[in-house]
Amino acid sequence: MRALRERTLAWLHPRPGVQAWSLLAPGGFWLVAFFLVPMLFMLAYSLMPRGIYGGVDRGFTLEHYRRFLDPLYLDILRRTFVWSIACTGVCLLLGYPVAYVIARGGRRKNLLLFLVVLPFWTSFLVRTFAMIFLLRDTGLINTWLLDLGLIRDPITMLYTPFAVMAGLVYGFLPFMILPIYASLEKLDLSLLEAAEVLGARPLERFRRITLPLSMPGVVAGCLLVFIPALGSFLTADLLGGAKQLMVGNLVQNQFSAARNWPFGSAASFILMALVLAAVLVYLRVKDRSPGGAGLA
Repeated sequence: MRALRERTLAWLHPRPGVQAWSLLAPGGFWLVAFFLVPMLFMLAYSLMPRGIYGGVDRGFTLEHYRRFLDPLYLDILRRTFVWSIACTGVCLLLGYPVAYVIARGGRRKNLLLFLVVLPFWTSFLVRTFAMIFLLRDTGLINTWLLDLGLIRDPITMLYTPFAVMAGLVYGFLPFMILPIYASLEKLDLSLLEAAEVLGARPLERFRRITLPLSMPGVVAGCLLVFIPALGSFLTADLLGGAKQLMVGNLVQNQFSAARNWPFGSAASFILMALVLAAVLVYLRVKDRSPGGAGLA
């Protein structure tokens, strides 16, 4: 065994290209087997007629893609994009100050980082059910407001767009904080000191130095929040009820209750294509903008 290992290493040593491919092979095989192959199956299903009792029949059709153009499904798509964009904006407004405080936290930095990643120690499903206990009519928030005399009747929060947005922000806020914190952590403080010596005010220092240099983290955080929010279905299902559907709920229902795998696959690929197009347009605009190449 040792001799075989030595011969293998001796054969690989003068061949750096083979070494690189040998390192890429395990991860590449995993991605092909559990990502590319299932995606190809879904693509094939989206182009085949639906079976009478579920599944698919042989043939070729674009009916499932045309069906998605129905105003009902376009409204679900619009709602999904609006909520995902709003979630990204709220996470950015809440996450940037938190990341800034953590980056300047000194001795409290480790404690603050621990509090940010603490929710990951619990299942997302359990955290979503906890939101239900907070937001329902007899939940903790309404109980406190009633005890304090601020309201007379419980406020309806559960199964509303507010509940869905609160759940999305709660679930994805750490994905915004951590990339921004990583960018702010690498910020050279001597640049801020030099700007202060030259007479720049705190707001000016933030606008001209801190914010531009933290843009890679902002971009990464926005992508890490926006893309998963588009495919989220558990939050809208549990906190939004039947009236607050997103595309993720539509796909999940087609694969489970409706047993319409072709239409569910078509909806998945339409959402994927729109997300890919949006990301490519954003990256192209960012690269053409002044200073965009320096922030990439």
